[in-house]
Amino acid sequence: MLIIAFAKGIIIGIVIALPVGPVGMLCVRRTLFEGVSYGLASGVGAACADAIFGIVAGFGFSVLRDWIMSWEDWLGAAGGLYLIFAGVRAIAARAVADPEPLAGERLFGAFASAFLLTITNPVTVLSFAAIFAKVGIDPAASFSGIAVLVAGIFTGSALWWLGLSLGIAPVRRHAGRTVLRWVNRVSGAILLVSGLALLAAAGLGLAGVRV
Repeated sequence: MLIIAFAKGIIIGIVIALPVGPVGMLCVRRTLFEGVSYGLASGVGAACADAIFGIVAGFGFSVLRDWIMSWEDWLGAAGGLYLIFAGVRAIAARAVADPEPLAGERLFGAFASAFLLTITNPVTVLSFAAIFAKVGIDPAASFSGIAVLVAGIFTGSALWWLGLSLGIAPVRRHAGRTVLRWVNRVSGAILLVSGLALLAAAGLGLAGVRV
């Protein structure tokens, strides 16, 4: 039964990580312009956040879930501001050099920013609850069963980010500077627009308007 729970966790982790949103774009950018290690650090940060959401949903921590949801708009605003900053910095970059840390960023910074950006999307915990129901997770499962499930979620999410980083890395070797320059600008624009949308949604939420 534990093997089945672990396998279900891997599936959930991959399904949650699969959509290439702002965090995926950050992972791709960092792999291309900073190196594979920075892309992997970002992916592990996102996987850790997914595991925390899995813990909240799996163990039914309704108090923690409600607390996260109560701060949904403020967390969304923080995530939006970071995306705007990252997008503007990418668009403003004039040259594409060999892979190196952007603005002196360290591996822990790459990990932490991806973790915080993922954790500032509290709606994900509701997605986990819905997926748990779809794949048939027993709400009365034992502690060990839920723990193995969460371990599977982390593994599945991490495997996806690992595959994404390793799959993107060869692009750097084969793409010319012009292509990379446009990739930099387009990815920066996507991050900027995502940040503005997230900030606008958070602002509406704080004003009492739900979209």
